[in-house]
Amino acid sequence: MHLTQDNYYGQAANEHYFSVSQYKDFMKCEAAALARIRGEYNPPPTRAMLVGSFVDSYFEGTLEAFKRGNPVVFTRRKELRAEFRKADEIISRVKKDPLFMQFMSGEKQKILTFGMFGAPWKMKMDSFSEGICITDLKVVANFRNLPLWRYDLQGAVYQKGAEICGYGQLPFYLAAVTKERIPDLDIFQIPQATLDMALQEVGRNMPRFIAVKNGSEKPDCCGVCDYCKSVKRAGIRNYNTLLEG
Repeated sequence: MHLTQDNYYGQAANEHYFSVSQYKDFMKCEAAALARIRGEYNPPPTRAMLVGSFVDSYFEGTLEAFKRGNPVVFTRRKELRAEFRKADEIISRVKKDPLFMQFMSGEKQKILTFGMFGAPWKMKMDSFSEGICITDLKVVANFRNLPLWRYDLQGAVYQKGAEICGYGQLPFYLAAVTKERIPDLDIFQIPQATLDMALQEVGRNMPRFIAVKNGSEKPDCCGVCDYCKSVKRAGIRNYNTLLEG
């Protein structure tokens, strides 16, 4: 299946390919991940996700189109909502930083497809500088929580995918900027040893996730995510379990 900017996020592409976001969905809840792949569960993007997409679209050169396609960014008076005014402030801040802009100066949203761990994969890079590095843009609440989002998994897959596609082993960076009152910004390189461990983790989990995706094994339900709550049936529980912890 040939991927373009128009069909990259489509259901057919998600059914055919694994991606980092799909892999992370399986890590959180196999049942919810499978429902998303089948088009049975489509949670709307959060405001935080839209803020990140707002800044992404600036670097893609599609900001005006993003605004037109997402009227939720505006108030009834057709003014930007507070969080998107903050996104504008973030854009103004990073534009003034030469190093940040250097790392975001590569080819934008380059799509690659490849085979890895027995499955087809897709990926789309925020900034790809051939022969130099891969950079992913992150708009985050603060730097302290960066490791919690497991960007090492993303870096590992992106690095290996580019290598499989013949671009060599390129260092992976996060161009990160915060949504704090005064935006902070830095470039974080994920060490190679960390990427290597993350890739090994992906390799260990993929046989299970492939089996669930192709229907040969039943997905596990986490029981606590929005999808699981939406399909659960009421049961009889011991009141005292609510007091535990």
